[in-house]
Amino acid sequence: MRSTPVLRTAVAAALPVLALAADGRSTRYWDCCKPSCAWPEKAAVNQPVYACNAQFQRITDPLAKSGCDGGPAYSCADHTPWAVNDDFSYGFAATSIAGGSEASWCCACYELTFTSGPVAGKKMVVQSTSTGGDLGSNHFDLNIPGGGVGLFDGCTPQFGGLPGQRYGGISSRNECERFPEALKPGCYWRFDWFKNADNPSFSFRQVQCPAELVARTGCRRNDDGNFPAVSPPSQQPSTSSTSSSSSTTQQTQPTSPGGCVAQKWAQCGGNGWSGCTSCEAGSTCTKVNDWYSQCT
Repeated sequence: MRSTPVLRTAVAAALPVLALAADGRSTRYWDCCKPSCAWPEKAAVNQPVYACNAQFQRITDPLAKSGCDGGPAYSCADHTPWAVNDDFSYGFAATSIAGGSEASWCCACYELTFTSGPVAGKKMVVQSTSTGGDLGSNHFDLNIPGGGVGLFDGCTPQFGGLPGQRYGGISSRNECERFPEALKPGCYWRFDWFKNADNPSFSFRQVQCPAELVARTGCRRNDDGNFPAVSPPSQQPSTSSTSSSSSTTQQTQPTSPGGCVAQKWAQCGGNGWSGCTSCEAGSTCTKVNDWYSQCT
């Protein structure tokens, strides 16, 4: 992904620093490579970010070679963005933050408030799953399937490749139909919730990682509690579709981990999902595909 797949031991140098609001730069990509934060000893965390095999199933060996270097490890399909409501989304990014290093970025979470384009005023909380020397200062390269592979292309060895330009990716929602089923929801998100915004500007601050993000990556920083908690705004019906017309509805499941209940428009199931599987009253768990279900 966004850094060389070698072990680094600079963890001890990473000291908790409260991040104040700053302005950032956004781009987009999806290169299918093993996340750079999936390697061990990158930061003081409970565990590295999950990586997956070519079939999008989580693997347990953190030393598995990246698919971009001929190995079996790739990005997981659930490391893609999803909408909570019309004004709030979760997602993931490769990051480079001024004044820090890989040891302070890996698995950190940030609240982005977009300030330009069709998404101005919307918010998104992302977790850093990769870093890299090709990124500028305060640069967030959002993980969006169909955003272009960029410098590295692990998608071709994984499943034959993705349509679109190397930088920038595809140009229309219809092209998402040519993606693997597991990546379609994240591709639709770009044209629905994100309104196909082209590298919008934003302000950002570091926040505690929401459980919804940690459930997908498995990674939480040891200093996560030093940062303010953030909650999505009150749930409102979303007009931004995150599924294709072939979506089906399944009954709300009777039990969830710890008895938790997912709010409307939140994820409620999918392969590898370990979060809430029951939906709040008035909504049901709608299956988009084997990797993603949402309370609707």
